Amino acid sequence: MKIFNDYKRIVIKIGSSIITDSKKNAVNNKWLRSLCEDVKELVDSNKKIIIVSSGSVALGKKHISKNNKIFKLQEKQAAAAIGQIELINNWQNILKKKNLKCAQILLTMQDSENRNRYVNAQKTLESLLSKNLIPIVNENDTVATEEIKFGDNDRLAARVAQMINADVLIVLTETEGIYEKNPNKNPNAKKINIIKLIDDKVENYADKRISKLGSGGMKTKIWAAKICVSSGCSMVIASGIKSNPIRKININNSSWFLSNSVEKTAKKRWIINHLNVVGKIQIDNGAEKAIKSNKSLLPAGIIKVNGKFSSGDAVLVYNKENKKIAVGLSRYNHNETVKIMGKKSKKIQDILGFNSGDEFIHKNDLVLHN
Repeated sequence: MKIFNDYKRIVIKIGSSIITDSKKNAVNNKWLRSLCEDVKELVDSNKKIIIVSSGSVALGKKHISKNNKIFKLQEKQAAAAIGQIELINNWQNILKKKNLKCAQILLTMQDSENRNRYVNAQKTLESLLSKNLIPIVNENDTVATEEIKFGDNDRLAARVAQMINADVLIVLTETEGIYEKNPNKNPNAKKINIIKLIDDKVENYADKRISKLGSGGMKTKIWAAKICVSSGCSMVIASGIKSNPIRKININNSSWFLSNSVEKTAKKRWIINHLNVVGKIQIDNGAEKAIKSNKSLLPAGIIKVNGKFSSGDAVLVYNKENKKIAVGLSRYNHNETVKIMGKKSKKIQDILGFNSGDEFIHKNDLVLHN
């Protein structure tokens, strides 16, 4: 697999429709064995591998519904609780035959949005990789709610890639990449092999088409690509339908999102890729000039506050022309911010009765948008 020679850390994301046999309502073990052959080859080439595997709900729903159709959140959670056992057992048994050991990691979006939980998950993953174990990651559907779910494993995989400073994320799906038009409706649609910039044109290529078993579409894959490239990780979308899918990837039968050169710290990469930004701050021209000069955002520069957020939450920062210019971690909650906006920092103690810092967002917790 020469195409991956330069990549040391690789995340492989597998969708439900790829790993499961919809007719048998079971894991497609023949396909899984072929994928594990690819994984073994990568490991033997001194690559560190993490697998993000969907499939728990798809496997468990046969035990919840006679017609395999479930709609309620609690039914999906119950299906996931059943199916996850079957899913991880299949991974464990097949990898074991290749003399490879795996571990199970279940994450929610909150685990990636809360800094302490993010770092804890990161340390666990790093520990497993140091012991030459292969983490099998899935969303923790049994406890996630509609409000906090990733909603798909594409963005979860991108977050995992970011956590472990991966070099490339391989997304195995039902198509060979991203097309200018829906290839199911337009047989002559042109596939894009190399994407260096994710602009409006590229985003418009994505449609609302979803797979039969999965929850994601091409839009979520582009969102995942944004997280990856901003973190210094490339991403490739390739067909996972065929056997030995990793081995068969080449530049012509896939789409590659090439990473940007990244100099941001790990913390700032985490901030800029927040999935759950809950507040919006509008600032004056003086504050805009200050933060663009690598200075902190002070309460005095805030002219408008929107959204309900807590201290430590990620908030978007807009200028007077309502243009998004930054994202950062607030030191004060929504109500406190309303009280101190437009005021000098030395007044914070008198207004609130306490002082969590002179800055609304410290420069170390603030990232400018490109």
